[in-house]
Amino acid sequence: MVQQRCNRREPIIPESLATKKQDCNFTAGPDGVWYTRFLVFYPPALVKELSNVKIVLVNTSHPGNIGASARAMKNMGLNNLALVEPKDFPSGVAVGRAASAVDIIESAEIFDSLEAAVADCGLVIGTSARSRKIPWPMLSPEQTATKVLEELSTNKIALVFGREDAGLNNNELQLCHFHLQIPANENYSSLNLATAVMVICYEIRKALLIHSEIEEVAEDVFWDQEKATGEQVEQFYDHLERVMVAIDFHDPENPRQLMQRMRRLFNRIRIDVMEMNILRGILTNIEYRIKTDKNN
Repeated sequence: MVQQRCNRREPIIPESLATKKQDCNFTAGPDGVWYTRFLVFYPPALVKELSNVKIVLVNTSHPGNIGASARAMKNMGLNNLALVEPKDFPSGVAVGRAASAVDIIESAEIFDSLEAAVADCGLVIGTSARSRKIPWPMLSPEQTATKVLEELSTNKIALVFGREDAGLNNNELQLCHFHLQIPANENYSSLNLATAVMVICYEIRKALLIHSEIEEVAEDVFWDQEKATGEQVEQFYDHLERVMVAIDFHDPENPRQLMQRMRRLFNRIRIDVMEMNILRGILTNIEYRIKTDKNN
């Protein structure tokens, strides 16, 4: 339900978004101003695409934050919640804070690692409240929403939120293609988890409304291959590290941030499935040559 101030005029709803709307009903607000209340119904295709967006909460300590996050998601039209090692879940507190979003709580998937939670995702964006030693591609909330819209119909997308007290650790952030930072007050930048979830979900909803009538051709519309999933990318990194160790290019005991920089390189490129297969083929051929040389 949306409430909008008006002067007894029919509210404007983009025809591409609204498939049905009720008659304009006027009620007097507490300030004596007349308001109209109307419902907007979204096309089934749009609702289906939104299911490609997964909100991932990592190691949440307070179940109330899980419930409040679920409520924020449902307010903005998202319903796919994933929990990574929650400290107290299932919980009646989470259900109570969820209000009418209990269905999202009940359908939430639980994972034992972030890697498993994003294994099926072609785009992973993680929240980060501070700068890192090695810079990573950074997005604002608005840029995040734009990126989500660009890939909504072609990729599964994970938006990852860290622990209430410590956020995401470095290893978890390295699983992300982009980092996301909410420009809060520098003197008090710590946001409640559910508040952060609401900010990002709202930006996605706002972007959908603003760009609903603008036809833009995203890269994935004409690209010939799907993006590699998180699981495929992690398998590639394991393979790459194994080969670099075998040729004495990489010393795991003295890594010097090599793998972290390699992750940043390939995450920035966003390789597709065919490119991934080519790279894995090159690595396999190198392993074969190493084995052949040793036998000779």
